[in-house]
Amino acid sequence: MRGDLEWGTTPKLLRAAAERYADREAIADGHSRLSFFELHAAARRAARAFLAAGIEPGDRVSIWAPNVWEWVVSVLGLHSAGAVIVPLNSRYKGHEAAYILEKSGARVLLTLEGFLDNHYVSMLRDAKGGPVAGRPARGLPQLERIVMLRGPCPEGTQSFDDFLASGDGVDDATLDARIDGITADDLADCLFTSGTTGNPKGVMCTHGQTLRAYATWSDVVGLADDRYLIVNPFFHAFGYKAGILACLMTGSTIIPVPVFDVPLVMEVASREKVTMLPGTPAIYQTILNHPERASFDFTSLRRAVTGAAAIPVELVEQMRDVLGFEVVVTGYGLTESCGIATMCRHDDDPETIATTSGRAIPDVEVIIADDDGNEVARGEPGEILVRGYNVMRGYFDEPEETAATVDEKGWLHTGDIGTMDARGYIKITDRKKDMFIVGGFNAYPVEIENLLLAHPDIAQVAVVGVPDDRLGEIGHAFVVPTAGSAPDPDELHAWARERMANFKVPRRFEVVDALPLNPTGKVLKYVLRERATSDR
Repeated sequence: MRGDLEWGTTPKLLRAAAERYADREAIADGHSRLSFFELHAAARRAARAFLAAGIEPGDRVSIWAPNVWEWVVSVLGLHSAGAVIVPLNSRYKGHEAAYILEKSGARVLLTLEGFLDNHYVSMLRDAKGGPVAGRPARGLPQLERIVMLRGPCPEGTQSFDDFLASGDGVDDATLDARIDGITADDLADCLFTSGTTGNPKGVMCTHGQTLRAYATWSDVVGLADDRYLIVNPFFHAFGYKAGILACLMTGSTIIPVPVFDVPLVMEVASREKVTMLPGTPAIYQTILNHPERASFDFTSLRRAVTGAAAIPVELVEQMRDVLGFEVVVTGYGLTESCGIATMCRHDDDPETIATTSGRAIPDVEVIIADDDGNEVARGEPGEILVRGYNVMRGYFDEPEETAATVDEKGWLHTGDIGTMDARGYIKITDRKKDMFIVGGFNAYPVEIENLLLAHPDIAQVAVVGVPDDRLGEIGHAFVVPTAGSAPDPDELHAWARERMANFKVPRRFEVVDALPLNPTGKVLKYVLRERATSDR
């Protein structure tokens, strides 16, 4: 296994990649192309700019932008300066971004204007007020500088080119001294959770644990000299760690795509001869069901990684037989576990790959526990607990929240429900918060969705629980039909009654054109839950 003993920190990994892969293409972002040698040079120039701006080791720097090559250069540059990356979700509105900037104390923000018609600087200033006393926004006293990665520069901001030029006077010896002073135990990132329970919390992880985890991830996937389409957002662990960092480790080409648009993904995958295309099951299902799929060339595809839920064996077979993937791997993790905890292995059979999320990665423990934290018998459902080097160092400035999530024995309480078989392989049943109770019986949406996907007219489905006067809660299924089909809700209900326990059968089926997805491709259950409840 490649490992943290070889690199230790991200800037040392970057230096090793530049030496090992030199002229190989590191980034292919439309007309912008950088070799590994050029990426190293660009990141060092960015690091000089951060040093010139007064950034000290441990300072937080934020990036609020979609997947573009400048994001990659910026994160590698700030890491080389010893700073901690605080990514912002590219779909955030001003008040959401302002909360995290204020909470983290970020000193520099790198962003751009116009993504999905969002004007980030204006939104931020609407939330906190315009420039004042040499600062880019009122209410954010620690935010000293806003750098525009590309496009127009609103008042009080600085262009990326000017920012880079500002560091040209910093000499190599000064930068190398900073890089050499960064250790594997230093913080590399502070990724804020989505905030589904209260305000978002900043998950802190170090250089060493991140590199160790994704060296393992890369080995299991077999990543090596791949052309890697990264539609998973860079602000997410999947896009940043399993994307950018994994590519540096393996000499693979980063091919960023800023938004999950199926025709765009298919066009880029075909044009760039993509070999690696990870994503959620919904991504592959959408591509397989797209009416124009046959017009694109997918013969280069080799590797796929999905996870967080069981998927039908039929989907794995279609990914191999129709899309041409040679390797399909599933896995499971969350931000608090550095984005990784379990994975399938190369020699696992198709049913295991399709129906489980794998077993614990080396040197990490995973158990299924009851509400008191005691391990339950194999096959029994319970909360998934994780312990090992990959568990976060804590939530930023939230000691009580940290203690409530990581217990005194070091177990991370994930909030996910699952089972474990005799081999140690886990199946994700659902989130605790997503489980609903029908007449006293626990109903797990993921299990129901997987059963419904066996219907030939169902391409995608999402099930949510809604209040019911008689049973407490009942299921509501949102169905995306396969191309050319028009399923009847009553027929779907009858079909489901024949194949699953009555309490699992959704009481209502609603046929829709598409499911609402977040930027990582996961279904927005809360949107569907609100819609189902309002329709009653």
